[in-house]
Amino acid sequence: MKQLTVKFSAALLFALSLTTQVKSQDNNTINVVTSAVPFLRISPDARAGGMGDVGIATAPDANASFWNLGKVPFAKSRTSVAMTYTPWLKDLGLTDVYLASLAGYHQIDEEQGISGSIRYFSLGNIQFTDFAGNDLQSFRPREYSIDLGYSRKLSEYLGAGISLKYINSNLAGGQAVNGVQYKSGKAVAADLSIFHSGVNADGQGLNWGIALSNLGSKISYTSDAQQKDYIPANLGLGVAYTWVFDETSKFTGGLDINKLMVPTPPALTDDSTLSDYRNKSVISSWFSSFGDAGSFSNELKEYQVSVGGEYVYNDQFALRAGYFYEDKLKGNRKYFTLGAGLKYNVFGLNFSYLVPSGNGVTRNPLSNTLRFSLVFDLDNNNSNGLGSTAP
Repeated sequence: MKQLTVKFSAALLFALSLTTQVKSQDNNTINVVTSAVPFLRISPDARAGGMGDVGIATAPDANASFWNLGKVPFAKSRTSVAMTYTPWLKDLGLTDVYLASLAGYHQIDEEQGISGSIRYFSLGNIQFTDFAGNDLQSFRPREYSIDLGYSRKLSEYLGAGISLKYINSNLAGGQAVNGVQYKSGKAVAADLSIFHSGVNADGQGLNWGIALSNLGSKISYTSDAQQKDYIPANLGLGVAYTWVFDETSKFTGGLDINKLMVPTPPALTDDSTLSDYRNKSVISSWFSSFGDAGSFSNELKEYQVSVGGEYVYNDQFALRAGYFYEDKLKGNRKYFTLGAGLKYNVFGLNFSYLVPSGNGVTRNPLSNTLRFSLVFDLDNNNSNGLGSTAP
């Protein structure tokens, strides 16, 4: 029999599979909110990655479709494309596990635009074995999503966007495990977002945004109707303020708050409780996720906070830093990030680095990893460099 099942693979590579409750040393209950296809929660943008994963209300760029489609009508460049490569688990010496993304937009006119993006996550090669350790066959699990979006200005300062998303997750390659035939998981979802641009003609001012992401169907890897998992529906709130010091220097500080709109797993005391959790409808799961943690303090612990800053010189060079916080009982992801960017004519390049933190199971998969993005503003006549079309 094969040792690696779909659930075990997800748990091993993401540490985000459905978990039972255990007790920590201070007697608080660890109960992590989890979902399927967690690759949708990995930042696919080196600019935001350098700012602690802040991206909901920052200046528009080619990766807007990953954060807030309402930004697109406010971008200075009419057409922009970005490509990002993110190694995964590089600290363990793996070279075939990575996230690659391609995103871009085109403004139809001054009021509206279209966009698209692709995310592809390779989980490397997995060798299946039987209980005796004999090799059976190998397989390369992979996941991807495709988005198509539309954005429009609702007023001089307010924009909105909507996108449709197809998700495919192939973790077992149609193999039979313990008598169960596994298949590729498929789901469809939508993103809804609003962006308010409050910057003046000099580029100084306050932006804010709201983004609802991955609002869609459950996903299943078998034909069993009782074995469907939630995808990572998410509510994101963001603000960003830009100070312009002079003609060459400006600084942006940003704050994002995210809440996974997935039910909190119950204490696994009996099968009926777990069945109620798994069989909850998608729409009711979104609303119940804001009040099912047992107490108000536990609900607050399910919010993740990102804080970041970006200094830009002469619209050509950028330095970035940020911090991401998640409560120790809800995943315990805490890390600092650093980043840099440069832009020349139509070409831009971004780097981000996650400062190593934690050890063992708390070690971040992106520790000691340098990820990078390439950005192309295809009509540089209206671009103002790193400010609104940051590479």
